[in-house]
Amino acid sequence: MGVVTPPGHAPPGHAPPGHAPPGHAPDGHTPDGHTPDGRAPGDRDRGVSGDRAPKQDRSRATRQRLLEAAVACLAEHGWAGSTVSVVAERAGVSRGAAQHHFPTREDLFTAAVEYVAEERSGALRALFPQGATGDRRAVVTALVGLYTGPLFRAALHLWVAASNEEQLRPRVTELEARVGRDAHRTAVELLGADESGPGVRETVQGLLDMARGLGLANLLTDDAARRERVVAQWTVLLEEALS
Repeated sequence: MGVVTPPGHAPPGHAPPGHAPPGHAPDGHTPDGHTPDGRAPGDRDRGVSGDRAPKQDRSRATRQRLLEAAVACLAEHGWAGSTVSVVAERAGVSRGAAQHHFPTREDLFTAAVEYVAEERSGALRALFPQGATGDRRAVVTALVGLYTGPLFRAALHLWVAASNEEQLRPRVTELEARVGRDAHRTAVELLGADESGPGVRETVQGLLDMARGLGLANLLTDDAARRERVVAQWTVLLEEALS
């Protein structure tokens, strides 16, 4: 014969309805706030989001290493010597990881040049938060500097490759248009140029074209001395055109 339980009481070893077992709170936690399996409140949630956040951070870091390695490889070895495997090795990741982020070689190198161009443009703006502030020569020098470093050399290799490879050409053409527009906007902002004035837009674009030419001249020999004289003259021309 079974145990008869009086009304309102639970069988032995069981908590009454609406009550927690001895040593447990009504929500199933122990008096110190832990769940029955020993985890603190929120551990499960923190475990999920905590695992996800580091994973996302690692993914972003891997992507950035690949982009920077791709630009460095292009600048040093040109298009022919810059494969996905070479970039992956330089970045310290597997080829599979590289292809996870960038399925094709074209994806990797166009993204790399665009990424570094955006980074340098942001750094350039940060140098002159108030624009020219009366020192247009410093701005002109900084703008010319965009075309005399590893990024310009890498971009140049990409342009040359695009001139011979049909698959790459539309990607690079679109990239160059975007980078060119951003460089022009940056120059206008930093120089405090009012493009509503006659010839101002063309003058700013001429400055960027001149800077690109100086970058090309600098690829073979150190052109610093002549570059300084050209920068000084262009500053005079800009002062006259933009005043």
